[in-house]
Amino acid sequence: MKIKFCGANKSVTGSQHLLEINGRRLLLDCGLFQGRRVEAFERNHGFLYEPQGVDAMVLSHAHIDHSGNIPNLVKQGFKGPIYATPPTVDLCKVMLLDSAHIQERDVEYLNKRLAKRGEILKEPLYTVAEAQACLDLFRGIGYGKTFEPVPGARVTFFNAGHMFGSAMLLIEVSEGSKSMRFAFSGDLGRSNLPIIEDPDQITYVDALICESTYGNKLHDPAREIQGDLVEVIKQAVDRNGKIIVPAFSVERTQEIVYHLNKLYERKLVPAIPVFVDSPLAVNVTDVFVKHPEYYDAEATYLLSNNDNPFVFQGLHYITKVEESKKLNFRSGPCIIISASGMCEAGRILHHLANNIEDSSTTVLIVGFMAEHTLGRKLVDRHETVRIFGEEYKLNARVVKLNSFSGHADKADLMAFCGNIGRQAQIFLVHGEEQQSLAFKESLKAEGFSHVSIPNRADEITL
Repeated sequence: MKIKFCGANKSVTGSQHLLEINGRRLLLDCGLFQGRRVEAFERNHGFLYEPQGVDAMVLSHAHIDHSGNIPNLVKQGFKGPIYATPPTVDLCKVMLLDSAHIQERDVEYLNKRLAKRGEILKEPLYTVAEAQACLDLFRGIGYGKTFEPVPGARVTFFNAGHMFGSAMLLIEVSEGSKSMRFAFSGDLGRSNLPIIEDPDQITYVDALICESTYGNKLHDPAREIQGDLVEVIKQAVDRNGKIIVPAFSVERTQEIVYHLNKLYERKLVPAIPVFVDSPLAVNVTDVFVKHPEYYDAEATYLLSNNDNPFVFQGLHYITKVEESKKLNFRSGPCIIISASGMCEAGRILHHLANNIEDSSTTVLIVGFMAEHTLGRKLVDRHETVRIFGEEYKLNARVVKLNSFSGHADKADLMAFCGNIGRQAQIFLVHGEEQQSLAFKESLKAEGFSHVSIPNRADEITL
């Protein structure tokens, strides 16, 4: 078996790993790389392999940094099946179309500026029509069920606990007289998060591709989320300002709404209006309701008692552009939740452009921000940031809540690896280099002697 690392190496976006088993090629994930614009353009347009030579694909979950380049993969010749859990299939049906729509709109907006300056116009990575063309290739497989995407690779999905329908993979490989157990963590989640069940545990494997997003960090306890939100909301009301929340439309937006629902019902915060400004979030919430078998006990209980956790008085879902634009002229405290999560595209850019120079505004960061993204620049408090080619002063207050993270932290990752066996070869991906290096040293201290951090384009044979 061979592995070619094609993305999310020493970075946290663009997840892609190509396996060769019995002469067949199996791709794990096909995500968009997010970062510096020129680098992102080059990486996302090209692949480190021939798409038409890939026989099948297995997708760990629906986040765009894992699924977002699938339409381009198909556009360039891939024709094989794409295996994922049923919620992931349904989420991709709305997310990939939305991704294409956003790219078309953002390029259209950018081209107006380029045309005025007489510069070369851009084209979207893929169109809505091209995204639609890839959807027929998806195949839904539930947790615990084994399937064989290519000969000699028996794959079983386990719950990764990262987002709705997210999976880690166990691949039992047979090549001639040789056999091995291989695992891919996908994005590993945390225990005690709302809506979804806690992560499963895979045991005793020969090799593991493991994420390392927070390989050297410990999160604030998840139980502190609501207390943290109360403090942010009360302070924003005192400042008479808006709270702008960049959030992925999948999982993170629903999680925030879930917690706000509880706070509003218990009257723990002033009931200021909440706007979810994302057509995708509306469709995604419908997918959540469609798959109650993937809920944890608390969310299942609420739904069984006709208490929809994604609906409450004062919550407004915005779908039309005209309604979104009206929020720019709204005065007084309110909460605006909008995508994209790393502030690289979509309606969140317009809300930031219209509000971050106002010192009464709070920008609430509730997820990981990759290097060189606008979201990271906000977290790092750059004095000015560029949005749609224009400079804006960052006068807004920026608050980051680590308690919201859907990724495993160092303790979670160490516990997970502790059960796979110290004989395993571990390849650390999906982490900035300093996080991966620190995690590697922690693993070595616990007796793991075969830990490496592959570079993009590295190839190894197991």
